[in-house]
Amino acid sequence: MSLAEWFYDLLPDAIGSFLKRRRDKRLNAPKPETFVEHIVAWIKTLVWAVSVVTIVNGLALASFVVPTGSMESTVMAGDFLFVNKFIYGPSTPQIIPFINQPLPYYKLPPIWKPEQGDVIVFVFPGNRDEAKPQNFEYYLKRCIAVAGDKLEIKGGRIYVNGAEYPLPEHGQFFAWPPEIRQQIYESDRASTFPPGRGYTRDDYGPIRIPKEGDVIKLTEQNFNEWAVFIGREGHTVDAYARTIDGAPATSYTVKRDYVFGMGDNRDNSLDSRFWGFIPEEDVVGTPMVVYWSWEPDDAQTGKRLSLGQRFKSIRWSRLGTLIH
Repeated sequence: MSLAEWFYDLLPDAIGSFLKRRRDKRLNAPKPETFVEHIVAWIKTLVWAVSVVTIVNGLALASFVVPTGSMESTVMAGDFLFVNKFIYGPSTPQIIPFINQPLPYYKLPPIWKPEQGDVIVFVFPGNRDEAKPQNFEYYLKRCIAVAGDKLEIKGGRIYVNGAEYPLPEHGQFFAWPPEIRQQIYESDRASTFPPGRGYTRDDYGPIRIPKEGDVIKLTEQNFNEWAVFIGREGHTVDAYARTIDGAPATSYTVKRDYVFGMGDNRDNSLDSRFWGFIPEEDVVGTPMVVYWSWEPDDAQTGKRLSLGQRFKSIRWSRLGTLIH
């Protein structure tokens, strides 16, 4: 069996059969002879290649480049990962490859849902005060808690439903003395999610991860805390007038299930502690393996390395590393 045949067999029957028919038609087509025919053939090949990559990228497998060190040393900045997108529900293409242009998409039901401990790739929901993100981006974090869980962080240690969630194998955080931690994280009180609660990255919650059907009681004191969350569910919210879609509101019923994501490098991670919950339906996949890895930036200056410098910094030992 050829590599192409093996790949087609991985896809759903209708898609695999369609791709095989297209391949056979292309192989049996007459060879181009004139310059114009060569140009037309080249354009058709390019369009076909982009179409196939776009379909596969939406349905089954995608590539993801780790941009930051928030998950070190589970994954490293500069790791190139293959992401299994089929597991949490294949979708129609979400972006046009190469130009990263977002597309309206439809997601099929998942095989199974994200669970505590899964490393997840998801659509970034936006900064804390944004109902809609400025740019379409994929982020990578670890799922710490799922819909309906009660989460609390004390001194950097995570507790979910009263039980401590252990530090992952390659996770890391500093056990700062209380007085130093207070100085370092004082700014967190103004930047963590939800606004107004004064949480820090090391001392957070307790907070319930929203679950479909949950009823949130809205008061003068907490309306602003939930305004962006409700806006992300598709509503127009006026926090000053305390209205939802123009009507006064004293409660809100949650529409979707959510998860809470954190970086394994807990002291160097902007995550759900800072910008909020992740809709379960926006979790697109889980990374499987590192297929390429190099240093993207200079460790001393932080400046982007040139292509030649990056080739010299290839991390051969990480190639083939399984992600868990």
